[in-house]
Amino acid sequence: MRKNEGFTLIELMIVVAIMAIIAAVAAPGLQRARLSSNESSVVGSVRAINSAETAYAASCGGGGYAQSLADLGLPAPGGQPFVGPDLVGGTKSGYTLVVTNLAGALSVLPAASTCNGASADSVDRYHASAVPLTLGSTGQRSFASDDRGTIYQDVTGVAIANPIPAGTQMLQ
Repeated sequence: MRKNEGFTLIELMIVVAIMAIIAAVAAPGLQRARLSSNESSVVGSVRAINSAETAYAASCGGGGYAQSLADLGLPAPGGQPFVGPDLVGGTKSGYTLVVTNLAGALSVLPAASTCNGASADSVDRYHASAVPLTLGSTGQRSFASDDRGTIYQDVTGVAIANPIPAGTQMLQ
């Protein structure tokens, strides 16, 4: 008498087919969740940049704003950096983050006079932007903000111009 133990090839193929169907159904939902997570994270990062610029202007910039993430990453004497090291590199959560002076910005304080040894003068206006590294894969929308503190979005993922054009959609 022979014992039959284990699975037949047909049974294994059916299990693999069922797993493939489940994976195919779940993949788009996971991609949407990833995009949403990346976008939420980068909106928080843009808010952090706005807060950091305000703190920089009040403490180190003589009323002016930093022109780069690198300058915001430098600490004031005896203090902490204005932004965390995760933002200084310029990429986070599938987005490229950039801080520049707003077109037409005026110098407020020479770089040598800032309290944190910034590499550029503090200026009266700034522009922060966040653009997906891979459109549709790491993010679908782009974001921007400036010295007004409002965050704007572009649902096509195209970088928002500097200065932010009138009629650009505000983030709700």
